[in-house]
Amino acid sequence: MTDISHPGTAGRGIDRSRAIYWGVAALTTILVFGPITPIVFQAFLDKPLYDDTAVMTVGNFSRLFSEPGIAGVFFNTLYFGALTMVVAQVFGAVMAVLVGRTNLPGRKWLGEIFIWPLFVSNLVIAFGWFTMYGPSGFMTLAAKTYLGGAPWNLYSVTGMGIVAGLSQAPLTYLMCLAAVTKADPLLEDAARSTGAGPFRALFSVTIPMIRPAIIYSAVLNFVVGIEMLAIPLLFGGPSGIQTVTTFLYNAGINAAVRPEYGIVGAAAVILLVVVALLVWLQGFLMKGAGRFVTVRGKASRPSTLDLGAWRWPAFLFVFAFAFLTIISIFGGIFLRSAVSFLTPLIPVWKVMTTANFEQVLGSATYVRSIVNSVLVATIGAAIGTFFILVIALVARRSDFKHSRALEYIALFPRALPGIIAGLGFFYAVIWLPGADVIRGTIAVLILAFMIRYIPVGFGAIAPALAQVGEELDRGARISGADWWTTVTRIIVPILKPALFSCYALLFIHFFKEYVTAAFLYQPGSEIIGTTMLQLVAQGDNGPVSALATIQVVITAAFVIIARRVMGAKIYG
Repeated sequence: MTDISHPGTAGRGIDRSRAIYWGVAALTTILVFGPITPIVFQAFLDKPLYDDTAVMTVGNFSRLFSEPGIAGVFFNTLYFGALTMVVAQVFGAVMAVLVGRTNLPGRKWLGEIFIWPLFVSNLVIAFGWFTMYGPSGFMTLAAKTYLGGAPWNLYSVTGMGIVAGLSQAPLTYLMCLAAVTKADPLLEDAARSTGAGPFRALFSVTIPMIRPAIIYSAVLNFVVGIEMLAIPLLFGGPSGIQTVTTFLYNAGINAAVRPEYGIVGAAAVILLVVVALLVWLQGFLMKGAGRFVTVRGKASRPSTLDLGAWRWPAFLFVFAFAFLTIISIFGGIFLRSAVSFLTPLIPVWKVMTTANFEQVLGSATYVRSIVNSVLVATIGAAIGTFFILVIALVARRSDFKHSRALEYIALFPRALPGIIAGLGFFYAVIWLPGADVIRGTIAVLILAFMIRYIPVGFGAIAPALAQVGEELDRGARISGADWWTTVTRIIVPILKPALFSCYALLFIHFFKEYVTAAFLYQPGSEIIGTTMLQLVAQGDNGPVSALATIQVVITAAFVIIARRVMGAKIYG
C-alpha cells in the first residue's frame, strides 16, 4: 500500500492519521460483527440472551432439526433459491444479448424498462404479482374468463421460484449487459473469417466471454433467493409453505406465546454460514475472470448483430417479457391504488376512487411511515456515504498495515442476509448495556441499513478512487500535508461524482428496505415496508397498493433528480 502519510510524522507515535486508521478499523469491526455476535451466542444458549441464568448448550440445533417439517423448510429454501437463479439467468442473459448486441427495435427504451424492478423492494414486486397473477388477480380472472383457465399457480414453491426468478432477471440483465457490450469485436471477426456466421460467432465467442458476469450473477441470485422474504411470505404463507426466512420471521415475530430465541438463533447461524460459503464460492469462481478480459487500450465498439427476418419476432418476444413481468406488475399496483377493486369484468373507470389514498394520508401511522422512510433514506444515505468514504480511503489510499483486513471486514455484509442483520441488531439492543436507548427509533434502522449496505457504497467509490493517480498524493505530501489533509483537500473533491452515485444508491436501498426493519421497528418508527407487511397480513390491499404507489413515485422522482441534477450513475 502506498505510503501517503506525512513523512515527518514517523516516530511521533499516534498522530492524527494513525488515530483515524485505528478508529475507523475498530468502529467498522464493531458495527459489522456486533450484530452477528449475539446471534451466535443465542444459538448456543438455552434461554434468551438477557436471562442471567442462561447456560451454554448445543441443544438448540437438535431442537431445530427435530422441529416438525424442518427438513421440508430447508428443501424448499434450496429449491426456491435454485429455481430463482435458473429463471433469472436464462431470461436475464437472453435479454442482455438481444438488447446489447442486436439491432432489436426499441432496444433503448426496453433496456430502461428492464431495470425498473431494481429500484423498488421485492415486497412491492411481490404485491404486484399478487394483484395481477394471484388467485383473484386481474390477469388470472381474465385468463379464466376468456381462455377457460389460468396455467399458473403462484401458491407453490415452483410458482414462487418462477416469480422470484423473473423478478431477479433485471439484475442478471444488467450484469451481463455490461459484459456483452464491452466484448472485443476482433474476436468475433476472427471467428467469421473462419467461416462462422454472425449467430455462430455470437454464441460461440461472445457469450462464453461473459461467463464471469453469468457466474457472479448466478451465485448472487441464488443468495437473493434463499434470503428473500416477501415472495415466500406472500405466496407461501397461505398455502403453508415455509422457507428459512419465513420460518425465522414467524418464529421470531409471530410466535403465539413468546419467540423461540434459541431455535431462531440456530436457524439464523445456519443461514448465515450457508450465505457466507456462497459468497466465498462466488469469489473463488471469479479468480480466473482475468482470462476473459477483452477490453484493451485500443478496443473498439462491438458490432451490432443484424437479426434480419427475426428482428420483429425478437421484438415481440422481448416486449411480451417486459409487458407481462414488469409493465403489468407496476400497472397493476397503480390501478389497484385507484379503484375499489380490480377486475377485468368491470371497466376500471366505473370503480375508480381516491379512498385508498385518503385512508393512507388520513392515518397518522401511515403518514409517519412515509416520513420515516424519507428521513431514514435521506439522513442515512448521507451518514453512510461519509462512513464508507472514510473506509475506502483508509483501505485503498493509506499506509495502514491492516488495510486489506479492513476491506474484507467492510465487505463482509455481502454475506449478511437482511433478516439476519435485523435479528442481530434486535438482539444487540436488548443485550448490550446502553444500547436500549436507540431501541424502537429510526436511529437503529439507519445504523442497521448502513452496515448492511456498506458493500454497495464501497462498490461505487472504490473504482473511482482507483482511477485517481497517486502522484497527486505524493505532491501534497511533499508540500507538507498529512494523510487526512491530503485526502480531504485533494482526493475527495475529485471523487464528487462517485460520492453522488454512492449517496443515490444508498438512498434507493434504504428507502426500499423492509426485511432488516422487521425485527427493529416499534410504534413511532414504522417505515413504508413494515407498514405494508402489516397491511398485507390483514388483507388490506387498497392501502397496500396506495403505499406501494407512493413509494414508487418518490423513488422515480429521486432517480430522475439523481441522474439529471446530481449526475449520479445508478445501476450502470
